[in-house]
Amino acid sequence: MTTTSPSTSRPAPSPAPPTGTPGSPRRRSRRSGAYQRPNVVGGLGAGVWLVIVGVPLYFLAVTGLRASGAYLADGPMALPTSLTAENYITVLTSQFPRYFLNNLLVTAACVAIVLVLALPAAFAIVRSRSRLVSTGFSVVLLGLAVPAQAVIVPLYLMITQLRLYDSLLAIILPTAAFALPLSIVVLTSSLRDVPTELYEAIAIDGAGTMRTLFSLVLPLSRPGLATIGIYTALQAWNGFLFPLVLTQDPAVRVLTLGLWDFQGQYGTNVPLVTAAVTLSLLPLLVVYLLGRRFLLAGLTAGTGK
Repeated sequence: MTTTSPSTSRPAPSPAPPTGTPGSPRRRSRRSGAYQRPNVVGGLGAGVWLVIVGVPLYFLAVTGLRASGAYLADGPMALPTSLTAENYITVLTSQFPRYFLNNLLVTAACVAIVLVLALPAAFAIVRSRSRLVSTGFSVVLLGLAVPAQAVIVPLYLMITQLRLYDSLLAIILPTAAFALPLSIVVLTSSLRDVPTELYEAIAIDGAGTMRTLFSLVLPLSRPGLATIGIYTALQAWNGFLFPLVLTQDPAVRVLTLGLWDFQGQYGTNVPLVTAAVTLSLLPLLVVYLLGRRFLLAGLTAGTGK
């Protein structure tokens, strides 16, 4: 009598995951960066750019802390042996604070004028279908091709006829006017990215033009407003032509002209001038650091489509 032993059942081996599936170890290792090579060219380029930007800033900061005699004896490229704050004390005890305040007033007024006028103009250009608005936008674009040097003589005659010569308004109004065309173009590109459905939805809710402008357009235009604000601030802070031609009184002198006070008739105290330039650059650095995120977002507006 033969007996048969029961067959032992073995579980079937699980199939190995294919190497090309997303859950495979090879694919995970590639995703984890095991096969990525360092970007040597990008690192070298960043290092070169750091040297190009850092070396002038280093000499700008160090030269202002050097004495004039040591600067002339050792040379401009020599490493400083001793540092002093005498140049900064001399600058701050001169007329520099008055020039700084005038520059601050001019810059703040120009930025305020541009922000108040550019946003409604861009909103009208984007939403209006009027031929008058289209013609006005063409005139604005034409303003981008007209340099300030080409109209300085008629501008001087206009300022004198309005009796604004030797006043801060003589600097503020032309500076804001020449900053408006590019500001309107930037905001127009930014507002064209706003979906039409948002305008239709707020119109169904019963919003008029002013409510749409302040409730919808203004919050969505913050990156563009920051961009044109920084651009206008740079133009107003560094402006030289309008203060030179349209002002003469030392009481309304701005920083770009006030720096000439630190130059003598037969020579220039380079460390003293460098200290004044360093102090005049600090507000621009602060403005850029605070608004760089909005600046990058505003510069890329209109490229998403």
